[in-house]
Amino acid sequence: MLQNKVILGSEEWCSFPDLNIPTIKARVDSGAKTSALHAINIAPFIKNDSNWVKFDINPIQNNNKTIIHCEAPLVDKRIVKSSSGYREQRYVIQTLLKIGDDTWNIEMTLTNRDSMGFRMLLGREAMSGRVLVDPEQKYLLGQPTVDNLKELYKNAEKASSGLRIGVLASNPELYSNKRIMEAGEMRGHEMHFLNIKECYMKLDAKTPEIHYRGGKILNQFDAIIPRIRPSITFYGCALTRQFEALKVFCLNSSTAITQSRDKLFSLQLLLNNGVDIPTTGFANSPLDTNDLIKMVGGPPLIVKLLEGTQGKGVVLAETKKAAESVINAFKSLNANILVQEFIKEANGKDIRCFVIDGKVVAAIQREAMPGEFRANIHLGGTASIIKVTSEEKKIAIKAAKAMDLKVAGVDIIRSSKGPLLLEVNSSPGLEGIEGATNKDIAGEMIKAIEKNFKSKVGL
Repeated sequence: MLQNKVILGSEEWCSFPDLNIPTIKARVDSGAKTSALHAINIAPFIKNDSNWVKFDINPIQNNNKTIIHCEAPLVDKRIVKSSSGYREQRYVIQTLLKIGDDTWNIEMTLTNRDSMGFRMLLGREAMSGRVLVDPEQKYLLGQPTVDNLKELYKNAEKASSGLRIGVLASNPELYSNKRIMEAGEMRGHEMHFLNIKECYMKLDAKTPEIHYRGGKILNQFDAIIPRIRPSITFYGCALTRQFEALKVFCLNSSTAITQSRDKLFSLQLLLNNGVDIPTTGFANSPLDTNDLIKMVGGPPLIVKLLEGTQGKGVVLAETKKAAESVINAFKSLNANILVQEFIKEANGKDIRCFVIDGKVVAAIQREAMPGEFRANIHLGGTASIIKVTSEEKKIAIKAAKAMDLKVAGVDIIRSSKGPLLLEVNSSPGLEGIEGATNKDIAGEMIKAIEKNFKSKVGL
């Protein structure tokens, strides 16, 4: 049995033919159960009706210029505990390992190993029944010279002709984020998914920096597309500000995003710019509840949490007693709320205008499901194509301009008084509007970036 096994040292060079990785140095570690491969810009996608994952790898340690673009069938997603005790969810792939003259299929997790000494970790599951380890030895199967490495990776060192664009977001599997990544790649750009939670920054007058988990410095981007969840607005906008300090073009500025997330401030800005909204009230004390209700025309009325999003924290109060109860309940929790007139004639419908770079590129009508007054797609609302009036287009464009947003989802409601603006979203979703209109909204976002780099991309 022993003569059929490969003898490895504690460090060896191997390759992955199906991933087009000609050679990579691996730490051979029988103490680790699972094998792991260094990967960045990890993004799942569908290929031939199957789940796949694509990722980039810098296969040579301390060399970020050499990049291999890989893709592989997705086997699983698993929680893995690292050697430092940190638990993270990782994508799992299966691919062919070649080491010496032997080849076999192994499973590997994908993770950023910039902070590790090796781009590859070979764990005991991959070695079981096939390998013996001599921990006192290294490179028993040989190692490439510097010249060998240069020759093997000469084709991988070609610089991208497009822009280097980062999508600053939280979830690489979200439809909107995947579409933006795809649209950028289709137009010849180098796209990188940057997980907000894995970014951190160095504040320094001379050398400000943004780091990615593992110590990689993110200072070489041409543009950033912020897609910031409301729950991490503060940190996401801080990162966007840091990119702005590095003179990186941000499709939506940190200031614009910050003010768009403050419902009260954004409504005040919109009114100051001549945009009509439903009559709205705001008060600090429960003692003013009765007058607040009268101010907006009495019940039925809408109560909105200032921090709410996607229809969450929005309540319809149909009677005066219900309105008082809801308002006072929120106030008792020290929550900031708006009270707004209910536009009954809208019949649970609103219009979402998608504004990019001062133009309405698409519009849909959203209709609430039966028994619901909120038309948000996330809450079961349906989307359909609608022809918006010139007045509605003007309102949408004026609203985006007032908020200083290059990309905005502008929600408008049709009332007996004419169109009224409900809300402006700085990270509008693409799924509902692309699905209904069949328009390449993500591509339009990339074009808006290209306009700022005409000389570089040769437009």
